[in-house]
Amino acid sequence: MILAVLATASCGPAQKVETMEQLRGRVYGVAKVQAVYMDSLLTEGRYPRTFQGDTLVTTDIGWWCSGFYPGVLWQVYGETADLTFRKLAVKYTLPLAGLLERETDHDIGFQLMSSFGRWFTIDFFDPREEDILPPLEIKAILCKGAEQLAGRFNPEIGAIRSWNGARWNYPVIIDNMMNLELLMVHGDKSVAEKHALTTLRNHFRENGTAWHLVDYADDGSVLGKQTVQGYADDTAWARGQAWALYGYAMMARTETDKTLSKTFYGIAAKLESWLLDHLPEDGIPYWDFSQSDYKDASAGAILACGLLRMWELRGCTDDDPALAMAERILRTLASPEYLAEHRTNGGFLLKHGVGNLPGHSEVDVPLSYADYYFLEALACFPSSRASNGND
Repeated sequence: MILAVLATASCGPAQKVETMEQLRGRVYGVAKVQAVYMDSLLTEGRYPRTFQGDTLVTTDIGWWCSGFYPGVLWQVYGETADLTFRKLAVKYTLPLAGLLERETDHDIGFQLMSSFGRWFTIDFFDPREEDILPPLEIKAILCKGAEQLAGRFNPEIGAIRSWNGARWNYPVIIDNMMNLELLMVHGDKSVAEKHALTTLRNHFRENGTAWHLVDYADDGSVLGKQTVQGYADDTAWARGQAWALYGYAMMARTETDKTLSKTFYGIAAKLESWLLDHLPEDGIPYWDFSQSDYKDASAGAILACGLLRMWELRGCTDDDPALAMAERILRTLASPEYLAEHRTNGGFLLKHGVGNLPGHSEVDVPLSYADYYFLEALACFPSSRASNGND
């Protein structure tokens, strides 16, 4: 696919391949329209989940993805400095403080870091007197959320419990690696370190790929390993590999202990090597690496972020294969096949995501986290990068 995109863009002597800076501007132009359009479709207290059958499917703040739409708005504001998006971002971020009244959600890292975390970072550099919450109060919300997440940690097992319920004794999913950033930045980093080390020991196969879920006994021994949202227990669920890559790259980046940072980088590098050998030509994986039916734009976007974090950890050299693959992914996602047209797709940016195919949920639909990580990857991509050598 990506070769076709490049060939089309470069046909004729007067045409050149779109630079990444031009691509970024084009995508943010779409994001501005889509973000406002989505707001017009949402009712009070509702957050976007997906768009299916010409219907915008919404949810309340409890859904694990509730922080991603405000996170998109914060990113659009950060790129454009247009106060319209700041006001919308505040509007959809404030209700998420209600998550602090819940004690059953391991996804509070996703929910708060994408919303209040973005707000805190922006206000640290660009405070606004008219804001309802000053930075110290935003920080307090993030710290309280980190405390809540740490409360799900079992020291005997050495990990944070993921799902509640009786199906498993003590389930821990690879997705949880992404929630650790809340602890590393605003909470008890020792809990994050212990969880990451336990996950490193038990979640990874010899080839570097990760199981989705590990179930623990009360004494910390492993009861079983599964890939719940993938094709089979012994296959590589695409989004799970993306969570693992990005999660450990994040841990390596934020860890101040050099030995631990090297350990976290090592497992990420092993998985990265496998991914670079197995990603398809256009960079977007199928929802499971053993399948060839539905591509998952969300996994592609998250992988682009993880690859760029690995590139940064290695010193940002121009010839790094991770940078080249990240560019390939972003160019594909910015193509007409994946990028929505104005005022379509329920206001989402990207098409063709897969939420949980085995659960018959959200198959070949837009997803809010795909949009969020797509914009994040674009923001991380070097603006000075040449156009893949094909100008």
